Amino acid sequence: MSDAARWKATIHVRGLATAVTAVNIHDAFIPFGEIADVSLPKNENPNSTEPHRGFAYVEFEDADDAKEAIDNMDQSELFGRVIKVAAAKAPKNPNEGLGSTTAVWEQESWLEKKAAEEEERLAKEEEGGESRADDPMQGLEGLDVAGPKPE
Repeated sequence: MSDAARWKATIHVRGLATAVTAVNIHDAFIPFGEIADVSLPKNENPNSTEPHRGFAYVEFEDADDAKEAIDNMDQSELFGRVIKVAAAKAPKNPNEGLGSTTAVWEQESWLEKKAAEEEERLAKEEEGGESRADDPMQGLEGLDVAGPKPE
């Protein structure tokens, strides 16, 4: 399964009680279809006493099963807590977009986008044969008269 297809078949479950385990998550979501993987991220803080971070990812074999699980399990109760179930978002590349350590104009995606925009602009100029008007006031004749237009 491709990466994009995997993320379409993955759901994000949040609001989990600390007593919930991966087995509990698996048992709660198995009625909706075959589950490929259950991930319950651990707390990164070594001093934490929590067994997990309060959310989980459930990857189904089929994207339709994930959609059905979202429809049926969102706002349901598990271990005395109301859980929220939504489609998982693919992780962002840390070296792309805003928030990266690389300047935007040095990123490949930005350069590709700008090159495509420049090609489109040049193609339009060649097709139309017209360049921008030399006079920025061209086309504004008659706007210097205040009031309603005479009929």
